[in-house]
Order: sequence, then structure tokens, then C-alpha cells
Amino acid sequence: MIPRYIVDFDLEKLPTVETDVIVIGAGIAGLFTAIKASKRNRVLMITKKSLFDSNTRYAQGGIAAVISDEDSPEFHRQDTLIAGAGLCDPEAVDILVHEGPEGVQALIRYGTHFDEEDGQLALTKEGAHSQRRILHANGDATGFEIVRALADKVKSSGIEIWDDHFALDLLTEDGLCYGALVQKPDGSRVVVRGKATILCSGGTGQLYRYTTNPEVATGDGIAMAYRAGANIRDMEFNQFHPTSLCYPGAPRFLISEAVRGEGAVLRNIRGDRFMEKYHEQMELAPRDVVARAILSEMEATKSTYVYIDITHESPELIRHRFPNIYEFCLNYGLDMTTDWIPVAPAAHYMMGGVRTDLHGETSISRLFACGEVSSTGVHGANRLASNSLSEAIVFGRRIVERIDAMGPLAGRLATSGRQGRTSAPTGAIVERRLKLQKVMVRFAGLRRDAAGLQKGLEELRRQLPLFQTNISKREELEFANLLTCAMLVMEAALAREESRGAHYREDFPERDDLIWRKHTVLHRELGIGEEVISHV
Repeated sequence: MIPRYIVDFDLEKLPTVETDVIVIGAGIAGLFTAIKASKRNRVLMITKKSLFDSNTRYAQGGIAAVISDEDSPEFHRQDTLIAGAGLCDPEAVDILVHEGPEGVQALIRYGTHFDEEDGQLALTKEGAHSQRRILHANGDATGFEIVRALADKVKSSGIEIWDDHFALDLLTEDGLCYGALVQKPDGSRVVVRGKATILCSGGTGQLYRYTTNPEVATGDGIAMAYRAGANIRDMEFNQFHPTSLCYPGAPRFLISEAVRGEGAVLRNIRGDRFMEKYHEQMELAPRDVVARAILSEMEATKSTYVYIDITHESPELIRHRFPNIYEFCLNYGLDMTTDWIPVAPAAHYMMGGVRTDLHGETSISRLFACGEVSSTGVHGANRLASNSLSEAIVFGRRIVERIDAMGPLAGRLATSGRQGRTSAPTGAIVERRLKLQKVMVRFAGLRRDAAGLQKGLEELRRQLPLFQTNISKREELEFANLLTCAMLVMEAALAREESRGAHYREDFPERDDLIWRKHTVLHRELGIGEEVISHV
């Protein structure tokens, strides 16, 4: 069993820092929420590396919001619900589609410069969207521009920033979160206490060997919340992006869905366009459909990739609309204007996470989650492209509304963690991490079945003795969090005996609304359970 705390500690021997709001993680969720919270509260931001190290920074496609007169919240709502394959919370989706446009205006007020055409915000279309509603910046560098603007605002808002600090565990007592135990760059530890703690720590991309996520995406927030006793929901729904660069010597660089939105087509290594065999929306089908179609074509042609082809568009459009993708590919000798680009699926986004209510609060009082670490009910079984950035700003604002209505934190935290751990673990963590990633790719990837999931779980459980040892190095702590999240994914995937959205079971290939239109919920002490969906 996963222990309550990842390290041994004694509160009486540790210094304590007091603040109002603790934000763990950066990205759009952490930055935006910290800015909002700082208007009435003292805010401390804790980041593993820096304000610029997050998934948001690498977001290319953009942010979805109803801006055009030809669009409507109802259109956006329907697209989101369809993509979510029956597991979205309609109330959460309503909040997203109605409050998203104001969130975009807030980003603009905070200094984000979105692309314009003829004096109007430029909009593009991505997979499973019925309308052009994706705002972008600098062509395909939306995330970087948002992070740039918000980081500048954070630095000028009086927010205290702790870079290169590692949040080890949440400190709770009697169902109430008091703050967090944090490890400093020098290895010493400190207790941070606040009236509200917000997890903005991102997703779990590093569970897989091939991922579009940065190195920091090790599931820390989900693992911390699970150890603290929060409800974790829908971990079987891990979205694989269909098109990441697959070329010798190059990293798995994201080839944005917006490329297909602007007319690119997919071809197998024989040059045949194939998506018409798999879905009526062809290249703009939901991501899970496109990713599995690519995998099928790779298997049929005995190849490790397919091609994305946008060479029929003008070179001027390609260079203007996708300057960063164009330059990145060109660095490896690939010219988007004349070459087909080799791509393959890669882990991209976790739809599940720490379960929250409609104001971002978890099942633990005064503990909140925002962004990819959370499960708000917006994404269901399959995230609609570019909804994630909208979700972060919409629910970040709602979290701050809840916090501003809270009184100060009363009482004294008496918890301490003493387990009597043994000496440091043996064996190179880098080897263990690579083995874990291979297990996840093999048994909990785009296709799954009971036998494989069970075998994968058994292999992961062999690593559990790690938690009985004294770990303190960042790579050890990250591996422990990855191991926790990997087991949660395996357990949830094994429990859901159907195929839905990003979760595909070869032994249960059909969607089963009669039995399985419900969420999987994992709890450290209660095990795995279900949350029945009562809404239509």
C-alpha cells in the first residue's frame, strides 16, 4: 500500500512559513490563479523549476472560447459533450463555455497578445470543433505567450515565488488541509501553512516513454492528493496526441492539431490517405480515434510512423501560421512546405485527476486543484482540443471566489510522519523510471486488455518497497510519484470493462452506457469505487 507520507518528518523540528494562499505549480493554472488570489491574499508560489517550466509553455494550438458571432456557447457545449463520450459533467461544461470568453479577456488585460486578422482576433478550428473558436498567439506559440504575459504579471503583483522547491506532501488533519511539506534546493525542509492550498502541478506525461510533456510532468500533485486521502477520478483516460514528430535524433515534438485544422492530411508510408476508413470527420475526428487509426496504419504497413502532409497549402500560410513548428522541423532537415512530416502518437494529456467541485475544491476541505491535475468534469473521457487552457482560467477564478469567502485557518496541525524507513534505495532510478515507462506503453497505452493490465500492475507492485526507504533526491521523489500514478492508471483501466473515449479495451471493444456511464474513483484507504452519473 502507498504510505500516507513520502518521507519521514517531525513538525516540531521543522521551521514554519505562514501565508494565506499556497499555489503549488506554475503553468496557466498556477499563474492565473495566483494573480487573482493576490488581490486580497498573501500568495506563495512553489515551483519545481521555474515559472516557465510547465505544459502550458509548450501548448501550440491555442485556447477555445466563443468569440465569433457565428459561434455560440451551445455549439461549444455540444462539441465538448460529444468529445467527452458521455462522461462530462454538463454543469461544469456550461460554466466553461459561458465563462471562457471573459477569461480570455482577462488574459488580454494581463498582457497576452493573441493573433489578429483585419483588427479582429484570429480564430482557427481544431479536431471535433464545429466552429472556428481557437485563439492563438505568434502562430503556434500560444502557450509560451500566455506564460510570458502571466509570469510578468506575477512578478509585478507582490507574489512570493519559490523556484526549485519540491512540494513533498500535503499536511492534513480531520479532513482539513493546513498546507504542505516542502523540500528546499539544499535538501532541508520547511512547513508552509496557509488558509488554502491549490494544486496546479500539471499532469502525468512522463508515465510514458514517448510524450509531448516536459520533464516536470511527473504527476506530483495527483500523487500527493492521493496520499492525503483525496478522491482521484478517471485515471484511465489518458489522452495520446496523434501527431508528435517521429524522426531520428529529434525529440517527440508536438505537431499541433491546428495543422490538421488548417487542412493537413494524414498518409501512411505508402502515401495513401487513410482517415476516411476510420471516421466521417477524417483528420478532424476526436483525438483518440485519430491516434488509434494511426496505430492501425503503422501496424498494417509495419512502420513506426505515418506522415502529416500540408504541402498543398501555400508556403506563406505555413510559415506564417506555424512558424515554430516550421523552424523546429527545419532544424532536422524537414521542410513542411515541401516534405511530408513523419509523426506517431505520444502521451499528451491526463483527463482524470484530483476530483473537484464546481469551485475547484477537492474532497479535502481547503485543498483545491486547478488545471491538468484536476478532474472538474469538463473533459469527460476525451478532452476537446484547446479546452484545457480555458478550463484553467475559468476554474482558477472560481477557486479564488471560494477562497475569498473563507475565514482564516484556525487550529494547530499536530500531524507528523514517522515510518522508520530503511536506508536509501538500491538500483539506478533512471533505469527504474525507463522500465516503468515501458510497462505503461506496453500494457496501458492506446490499447489495453485485462491480461496486460494485470501483468503491468504486478510489475509495478514489485517497486513498492521503494516507499519503505529513505528517499530525498528529486529523481527518487518524482519516481515515487510516477509509480503511484501508474498504479492508479492501471487499476482504473482494469476496472473499466468497456471502451470509451481515450480508454480502449481490446477485450471490451464496445462502449457500454448501460453499465459503465459512470466515473471510477480511487481513494488510498477505501480503494476503487464508482461515481454514478445522474445527469443526462
